[in-house]
Amino acid sequence: MPRVVLSAFPMIDPETYREVLASAVDEPVEIEVAELGSTERLIEAAANADAVVTDINTPVTEAALEASDLDVVVRSAVGVDNVDVAAAAERGVTVTRVPDYCTEEVATHSVSLLFACLRSLKPYDGAVDDGGWGWEAGEPIRRVSASTIGLLSFGPIAERAAEQLSGFDADLVAYDPFVDADEMAEHGVEKVDFEGLFDRADHVGVYAPLTDATRGIVDADALGRLSEDSVLVNVSRGPVVDADALLDALETDGIKAAGLDVLEEEPPEDDPLVGRDDTLVTPHAAWYSEEAKDDLNRSGAADVAAVLNGETPDGRVDPDADWL
Repeated sequence: MPRVVLSAFPMIDPETYREVLASAVDEPVEIEVAELGSTERLIEAAANADAVVTDINTPVTEAALEASDLDVVVRSAVGVDNVDVAAAAERGVTVTRVPDYCTEEVATHSVSLLFACLRSLKPYDGAVDDGGWGWEAGEPIRRVSASTIGLLSFGPIAERAAEQLSGFDADLVAYDPFVDADEMAEHGVEKVDFEGLFDRADHVGVYAPLTDATRGIVDADALGRLSEDSVLVNVSRGPVVDADALLDALETDGIKAAGLDVLEEEPPEDDPLVGRDDTLVTPHAAWYSEEAKDDLNRSGAADVAAVLNGETPDGRVDPDADWL
């Protein structure tokens, strides 16, 4: 009987997996829910398992793969930065992800963070809570239509964000070495180089996956190219942005504000970026809607079923992909 281990992570729904696997796999499937969160727990839980459905907090390392006899690792998310994809490929383990389950949600969340920061909603709300009623609490605020908004990476989420921003008459620019200028132009976006993104943009949204090339790419030099009225939004992964450089930019009025759905450490412990008047932090929740949660679990379960049935899953990660 095939054995599938599900992380006891809140976004992973065992009932959906049971429903999908019961209808898609000819033989009975044993499903176990386990507290993961570390390589050691994963090794213990994955013993004699055929499939593991894992979360953001569990490193799927070479050691964990070596100690198991898995057929498939499902990363229940868009990114696979905590999975050693190369080590999995060497051992014949299929890695899958769910690349499009929350495209609309993350794009909408990023635009929401941007406008909340641009319009100084947090300072205004705090001022009113403290008994104030003055427009000055949010100054300076610049007109959106007079601005240039930059997109760091131009995958499906950034594309959707560009569509949502198109009605506000701002100029849109993007940097992505894997997307050509013509494709960006189809979305009303001008392709620029990395330095040009930060030189041209008044505000920047970060959508890049976390890789060796992107870790810390938004550094002090990049942030130093922005203005004191700029807003930085990050809905990708925390370590793509140099947290120390961002804190310095905020403390020295190098930029106006930051909207962050991701942090370097999650959940944070004494993170100086949390609790500031000039930061708006959400708990890695940009993905969430009830519809997205259902799509995530059904797609992940379908990938498990495909592998158990000897088929190629829709969410298979190509170990030779340029963005890894």
